[in-house]
Amino acid sequence: MDAQGRGRADDIDPADQWVLNPRTGEYELRLTPSAPQSAVPGPRRVASRAGAAGAPAGGPPQGAARGRTTAPDRESDSDADDYDDAPGRVPAPRRRRGVPEEPPNRRGRRPVKKKSRAKKILLWTGGTMAFLLVGTAGAAYLYLQHLNDNITSVSDDGASTGGFSTDKAINILLIGTDKRTGSGNKGYGDANSVGHADTTILLHVSKDRTNATALSIPRDLIVDVPDCPTTQEDGSTKVIKGTQGVRFNTSLGQEERTPSCTVRTVTELTGIQADNFMVADFNAVKTLTSAVGGVEVCLGKDIDDPDSHLKLSKGTHTVEGEEALAFVRTRHSVGFGGDLSRIEIQQQFLSALMRKLKSNDTLSSPTKMIKLAEAGTKALTVDSQLDSIDKLKDLGLELGKLNVKNLTFTTVPVVDNPAEQVKATVVLNESTAPTVFQMIKDDVSFTEVKQKAKASKDAAAAAAAARLKGTKSAASEVRVQVMNGGAPAGSAQETLNWLQIDEGVTKSENAGNAPETLSRTTLEYDPDQADQARRLAEIMGLPGTALKPGESVRNAQGLPTMTLTLGKDFKGAGVPLTAATKLPDSVQKSTADKVQCAK
Repeated sequence: MDAQGRGRADDIDPADQWVLNPRTGEYELRLTPSAPQSAVPGPRRVASRAGAAGAPAGGPPQGAARGRTTAPDRESDSDADDYDDAPGRVPAPRRRRGVPEEPPNRRGRRPVKKKSRAKKILLWTGGTMAFLLVGTAGAAYLYLQHLNDNITSVSDDGASTGGFSTDKAINILLIGTDKRTGSGNKGYGDANSVGHADTTILLHVSKDRTNATALSIPRDLIVDVPDCPTTQEDGSTKVIKGTQGVRFNTSLGQEERTPSCTVRTVTELTGIQADNFMVADFNAVKTLTSAVGGVEVCLGKDIDDPDSHLKLSKGTHTVEGEEALAFVRTRHSVGFGGDLSRIEIQQQFLSALMRKLKSNDTLSSPTKMIKLAEAGTKALTVDSQLDSIDKLKDLGLELGKLNVKNLTFTTVPVVDNPAEQVKATVVLNESTAPTVFQMIKDDVSFTEVKQKAKASKDAAAAAAAARLKGTKSAASEVRVQVMNGGAPAGSAQETLNWLQIDEGVTKSENAGNAPETLSRTTLEYDPDQADQARRLAEIMGLPGTALKPGESVRNAQGLPTMTLTLGKDFKGAGVPLTAATKLPDSVQKSTADKVQCAK
């Protein structure tokens, strides 16, 4: 069977019959030497989804030669010597239309060196180090356009922002469902599960692409699931009623909820709206780990878990397929035996997998990359804004700029549910969770990184900080009018009462609603009122970026006054708006470059 067929012949992987020609940067067909092969006339055949496992559907990468001759009978490797222009060798690709032939007798001129396809592979597959599914899909673009057919997409029902942007921070919601579809998966837990949000990670990638945060959301966290407008098969919209005080994992599957309901629930919980989402089932772990030849994990003790079917001794092991799935599913044999312990082992596994994906052993292997692309796209269900290889490739390029040492794994801070005698669920830790959410919203790194800020940005930050330095007026001398520009109703009056009664800012007044909605609270003032602005900023807990020098306005008595406009970021009277710059010490975190052992 040739490399364009639907299966294997003589235990030969069809992917291995396509070899990178270092002279041209193109993949070319090298057939097995066992028997002469006839030319394949007409357009190349594309394998269906029902093709045999282990052979990438559709055959060769785009741009590969169609292989009209047999390969030389010699040991397989990728050296340039395999492409000498001798009889029986694979011929060079046809000259592209419109490109003039090299004039005769010009052998001495060295051709202009072009960027090889191999280098493009290394560049575009860099997205794998940010997250396994995202990076896999980005790499797939290089190989097979027909992989679009592998991708399943569903509507986001208006729950997301409408798609990521290259000039903004990126938020991707990654959902692992516990639906027991696929071969060999019925033995895990509830075989009749409708597919709940079993493992959920909010992946935030910074605007400057220097760092990222992967925030795990416990499935047993008590949340409010909001109403979810959901697109039906006939195109109509049905609103699935929300529920209060339920487990987070019921945001998917329960009451026919779709991934868009999980997106809305995360927004309700964290205040962060995802740009896109991806969903994967159990088979994703099995197929992706097998595609890369296994992932090395570390155990701090012997584990024998009959529930997850994991039985491994203390030390390092390379796991793939069923064993890899058992590893990420185990919980009774690690930590405290609950879901939070399972989250830790999953984070350790994902870190190890990304290190493997980033390794030269993976990125430099066309065979592994083809298998990885095939497995990754089949494992994905994405929102309608990521429904093509081209879109996923663009996302992979953005994520490829990230270094794994600046990818932080952490978990939503929680405490045991005080309403339960037998502890089965958790609730938000109100003392630390808001800080974690706010740092992500403010695009603050959880690791120390060297920012790629431009000089102009540095100058602006320095100027903002300088506005807070200097003398300050007494609170009784501060004259300000308060307006509501996007804060909850009644915020202006609430702030006014607090300023007058608790803080002694008696020369303040309620000016009603602002003419426009603002995302962030601002304080506008005349340069002559700088002393007053610094005092009010101190009282309010305003960052320097909130201070806007300009022209003052006149109040009802005709006196110059500052204008405080409460934006969407307003958290309540007396709650500081200064951005957090450090993660609370009680919040555990780890980075993807560190090897950790499950205990």
